[in-house]
Amino acid sequence: MNLRVEVVALDCLMVRLFDEISEANMPWMLAASESLRAAFAGHLIDLVPSYTTLMVHYDLTALSPAQARELIAEALIDLSPNACTRGKCHVLPVWYDLSVGPELSLLSRRSGLTVDEVIRRHSEREYQVFALGFAPGFAFMGLVEEALAAPRLNTPRKKVAAGSVGIAERQTAAYPVVSPGGWNLIGRTPAKLFDRERDGYSLMQPGDTVRFEAISHAEFINLGGDDTPLEAQV
Repeated sequence: MNLRVEVVALDCLMVRLFDEISEANMPWMLAASESLRAAFAGHLIDLVPSYTTLMVHYDLTALSPAQARELIAEALIDLSPNACTRGKCHVLPVWYDLSVGPELSLLSRRSGLTVDEVIRRHSEREYQVFALGFAPGFAFMGLVEEALAAPRLNTPRKKVAAGSVGIAERQTAAYPVVSPGGWNLIGRTPAKLFDRERDGYSLMQPGDTVRFEAISHAEFINLGGDDTPLEAQV
């Protein structure tokens, strides 16, 4: 761990714990989140975890920047992961099909694997939720094995269907709402990833883990999935 505190805004400090993305970071990130929330208490406006950082947004009318830095330093003294602190484990059903996951064939060619093997490898791994961003409920997960890693599309799509599951580099994610996007699409989940009625809105939170489960077209429809082919959506 290489702790650094950087200024983001007058009332925001970025706590940088690591320099590289790794699943091994997450226990430390969760421990740091808990400690910082306790230290800032009612003076904390928001705490935003990411792959290697925690952004601390605090009440500037209650704390000076110097006091905020002192709280951070005190909170992270002798920091250690708590083995009992674990996020939820989610199983997301996915219909993997070229009509909703057109980059399945691209990943197959790039990796030298069959489409079925691409699906198997993507769905047999458990992924760590590192951060939320880009769109409400959009969870950045990883790490995808090297064989399936692929760069973002050169030209992002103007419209990606809600529930679309994709890969970008060694990350994977599912689009919670209809939006533009440049990830390599490989399937679609019927799961409701963002819900204004849900506590916290997002189905997944940093620290959670996710496993994708391949399902048939009939199961996808029974679960309320929209099987409109990507190219037919306007």
